Amino acid sequence: MKNMKNLFKKTVAAMLVTMMVMGLAACGKNADDGKMSITVEVKDANGEVSTYTGKTDAENLYDAIVNDIGGVTLDGYDSDYGFYITTVNGITADYDTDGAYWSIYVNGEYGQYGVDSQPVADGDTYTLAYEVYVAE
Repeated sequence: MKNMKNLFKKTVAAMLVTMMVMGLAACGKNADDGKMSITVEVKDANGEVSTYTGKTDAENLYDAIVNDIGGVTLDGYDSDYGFYITTVNGITADYDTDGAYWSIYVNGEYGQYGVDSQPVADGDTYTLAYEVYVAE
């Protein structure tokens, strides 16, 4: 009887593990359990692009960059509109001097949020681009 109980417990445990694995596979999850793959590009003043990839479970781009994307450094300050980026990877954009600023693009489209409120999504590419405002 004892062997039957052990066999039953092992069978139930195996079934539960199988169901969990199938459920995770159906959800598209992998060993990174909920982490999204994102790409961050940094486009400097000369138009040269450096690309960084990583996995994150952060809710916004700032947290993803600071905590999960190696090789990208940000500096700036908190403003009434969120975190204002002044420097990326040691390159400073000074709007007051020459109209330069750091913009954010999401999958090639101009971003609608600041870095600390920009949501991140699996597979997306975020570009931090050094740009200069030119009055028309």
